[in-house]
Parts: sequence; C-alpha cells; structure tokens
Amino acid sequence: LLFFTDLGKAYQLKMYEIPEGRRATKGKSIMNFLPLAGDESVTSVLAVPKGAALDASSVAFVTEQGATKRVAAKSFADVRRSGIIAINLQKGDKLVSATLAEEGDTVSIVTAKGQSIRFEAEDVREMGRAAGGVRGISVKKGDKVVSAEVIPSAAKDPSLLVIMSKGYGKRTKLSEYKVQGRGGSGVKTANVTPKTGEVIGAKIVFGNLEDEELVVVSKKGQVIRTSVTEIPSLSRATQGVRIMKMREGDSIASMVAL
Repeated sequence: LLFFTDLGKAYQLKMYEIPEGRRATKGKSIMNFLPLAGDESVTSVLAVPKGAALDASSVAFVTEQGATKRVAAKSFADVRRSGIIAINLQKGDKLVSATLAEEGDTVSIVTAKGQSIRFEAEDVREMGRAAGGVRGISVKKGDKVVSAEVIPSAAKDPSLLVIMSKGYGKRTKLSEYKVQGRGGSGVKTANVTPKTGEVIGAKIVFGNLEDEELVVVSKKGQVIRTSVTEIPSLSRATQGVRIMKMREGDSIASMVAL
C-alpha cells in the first residue's frame, strides 16, 4: 500500500501489517503504522500488487489549489520507512489526490463550488518527485479542489457522481464534459445552493452500475449505503436529489463507491 498525505509525502506499508477487523470495530489509528506529523493526514491510498509492472504507469497528483503533476510510478517502488517527498507544495496548499494513470487516460477535477474540468493525463508531463507541478484547474477565490479522478481510456459509459454536504447528489454522463486543455476554470458540474451545500466529493462510476454501491458517512457518524442505480442521472447544471436526510447540525463527511 502506498499512502499519500496532504503535506505531499508518500509512505509505504505491506498489506498484512494492517490488522483485519469487523465492520463495527474502531480500528487502529494510522499513526500506529506511519510516522505522520501531528498535523499530517492521509488523503489517498494506492494498492500496488506484489511484482506489478509499474514501468508504463505514472501517479497523477492534484492539489487543493488546482496544481497537478505526474511522476513515474516506479519512483515509488521502494519508499523508506520515514517517507519521501511526492510533490513540492506551495505555501498553504494541500495534496488532495494521488491516482495511477496510464497512456490514453483522462483526468477529472471537481471543486467545492461545483466546477469541473477534464483533460488528457498526458497534457501533464512526467516530472521528478521534488517538482511542484503545473496548473490543472484555475480555482477561484473561496473555492478549492475536493476531488480528482483518473478515467481509464477503456471505461465504458462513465458517469461523474457528485455528493454535496447537505445530503444531495446526482450522476452526470461524462460525455457532457468535453476534454479540454488543462488550466482553465472548467464547466459547471453541479448547481451549488444553500439547500445542497458545497460539493464534498466526486467519483467516476462505469460498467455495470447494478454492482456499484455508494457509502456516505456524516460528521456525526450516520452511515447510508445505497445502490448507484438509485441515484438519478441528471444534466450538469442541476442540484441533484436528496440521498441522505441530515439531522440538524450534521453534514456529509465523506463518500466512497464500492
């Protein structure tokens, strides 16, 4: 497992070093396994099978302020216990996403205010680990990147699933997002209003959606699990529908598609 943190560092663990637990158990703090700083948190985890050929792959990074870069995946084949630098961040910036990318893939970036951009992964040249990257999306003042996904070139009928903080969500066909050059402000992917709250996460879903499930967790520990097919496919500039009814003072903390 490769762990990437908001401070731009990479760490490595063997899968068997993490104990298996039951659904209702708390688990152990990641601090028991990785030498993280007090204000450092993990933002992405990549599972790399033993003996996997990484020569043709790269790791695509996207930061909160919209910077992006690619690093040859083989650069992370052997990570020392204390971690290594994965990306050189500007002051105040944080790493949001690290994803494996291959030739022909595209990158989708989504911001909290509902903007999205899609560009060819190869528009971003491979750089060294110490580089800071280039602009992937132009982020306006008061906005930030909340999600970045790599779309495989072989993906069949992909959709972009977005979830907003007050329990609203929707799917939109990826064909509505034209592939453009990196660095622009993108297009609207959701109509963000006080009723919906800001976008907290996005996920590319494709293939047989009946096999795809969505788990949404609130800040106060409420969890809902639903089939992706129950979330309607709507156009880009819409609010979406209520997926989870929020209690007063609560909001969505995270989401994951299974």
